[in-house]
Order: sequence, then structure tokens, then C-alpha cells
Amino acid sequence: MRPESHASAAPTGRNPEDASAEGDVVLRVDHLTKRYGDHTVVDDLTFVASPGRVTGFLGPNGSGKSTAMKVMLDLAAADQGTCTIGGRRYRDLANPARTVGALLESNAFHPGRSGRNHLMILADATGTPHSRVDEMLEQVGLAHAANRRAGAYSLGMGQRLGLAAALLGEPKVLILDEPGNGLDPQGTRTLRDLLRAHAAGGGTVLVSSHLLGEVEHLVDDVIVINEGRLVAQGALADLQQPASLVRARESDRLAAVLEGEGATTSAHATNTLVVRGMPIDEIGDRAFTNGIALNELSPHGESLEELFLGWTSDLTTAEEGLTP
Repeated sequence: MRPESHASAAPTGRNPEDASAEGDVVLRVDHLTKRYGDHTVVDDLTFVASPGRVTGFLGPNGSGKSTAMKVMLDLAAADQGTCTIGGRRYRDLANPARTVGALLESNAFHPGRSGRNHLMILADATGTPHSRVDEMLEQVGLAHAANRRAGAYSLGMGQRLGLAAALLGEPKVLILDEPGNGLDPQGTRTLRDLLRAHAAGGGTVLVSSHLLGEVEHLVDDVIVINEGRLVAQGALADLQQPASLVRARESDRLAAVLEGEGATTSAHATNTLVVRGMPIDEIGDRAFTNGIALNELSPHGESLEELFLGWTSDLTTAEEGLTP
């Protein structure tokens, strides 16, 4: 399946547009390939995460998302291609932790230290004012547990501490792998608000998550990969093209009529079609003209979950030589 995108491939090397005079920082992945032995984990991946936008980085388990994020942070070496942040590799940034905030593991702290002590050590290492520590503990909802051992934190509390650490140095770019795991509804809302605020302030946010219902409320753009390859990308609003839901006993005949007039149809449930490429009033007119009684005709916007399953399952079935 071809990616749902019209973006051209980015050139290799530093792009002067990746870091503007205002300090906006672009995250650029350019023809990235990463192999482990004979297995290609990331395959010629190209995309851009832009300032002022929250970009969802999506894919099934084992699709290569975490590996790609490790290459972005120079925790793994690319076999081909580049990952740059503001036109530079992570390791070449003057103060990486003040430019990029990252959360790849929920337990990246010493279990014997308190949450506050963990952040204090990070603040000292990065030249961040100590005042930011209590500010971040308050923002992520950990002020009440700041002096407890981090090893006694729940999974959700550990995620909150990791988010506080990522935001501590006021970085322009956030790279977060499954930051919502283990969060309760309040924590999920806090995460969403913090990431939206970061993007609204000109920051670049790349977030990987399997919680597609939450991602749909959070992101502006999506990058979808399957088996290491790009399968869809673009603004979520553009990818969620409007459609119509039509229910009729003669759904097969209706599908043939509508497709004959240039629409596309897909089965949604028993005797139910999702129709694209034709205005809803014209669908009704075509059904009436052909004597097909309709039991339902309504607007239908596909959820991100429906889109995601279509993007990822289509590629899998095509590669297995199966008929979708």
C-alpha cells in the first residue's frame, strides 16, 4: 500500500530551514534504514515532524517505531539515512537535553531516589534551574509524592516522572514513546494538556502510542509505519475524509450502482456500506432512481482506529498474497 502522502523526500544533510531564527526546531527523518542481522527493522523511512504540531507516530507492535526513536536519539546507529533535529544529529547538539526531551522507558530512574531528587540530578547535569523541578512536579501531578522513593511509584506515576524529566530543560522537541501507558483518566488529560501547550508554544512533539482513541484527540498529524515502512502520513483532518453510512437490504446492488457513478464503497456491517466520493444527497437520489429502499443514510467520519486497521492490514494481506 502506498503512503497516503504527497510530501517529497527530504534531502540528505543539514537543512537551514530546520532551525529558524525564532528557535523553531524541525525533526527530520530522511531515508532511514536500520537492520539487525538479516532483519530490516526500519526500511527507507522518511518524514518530518514540524514545530507547532503534535505528530502521532503509529504502528503495530514490532513495526519499528521504538527503533526509529532510538536512532533519532543516537541510541542506535542507522545503516542508511539520517535523523536530524534542527539540522543536526542529536549527538552534535550543543546541549542535547535542553533541546530534546525524551521518554523511551517508564522506569529510567534509580528506584532508591525520590522523584524530586531524580529531577534535581538531571537539573544539575543539564544546567537547568532548580526552580523547574518543583514546577514540573506540580504540572505532572506528582507534587504530593515528590519525596517518596521512585521505586515505589506505580506505573502511571513513573510515567508522570518520566514526562517531568522530558520537559524539565524546556526543550523545543519532545520524543515520547508510549507516554500514556498506565495513566489514569486525570493523568491522560494532564498529558494531553501539556503536549498541546508545548506545541502551541512552537514546540515539536513526536509521540508514539497504541491508545488510538486518545491519539485522535491529541495529534495534528500522523505518521503510520508497518514492518518498518511508511504506509500513511499527513494531517489527521485530511486523512479522515468525510464519508456516508448507508444501510439497505439491497446493499450489493446499491454498491454496484454507486461505484458505476464513480463512488467507492466498502462493507461496514450487515447490509451496510461506507461510501466515499459522492455527496450524501446524490447517494439518496441514486438509490431512489434505481428503486433501492434505504434504511439509513447518514454522515460517517472514520475513527483513527478504523483508518489505522485499514492502513496496516492492507499491507500485511498484500504481502501474504491474500485477498483483502
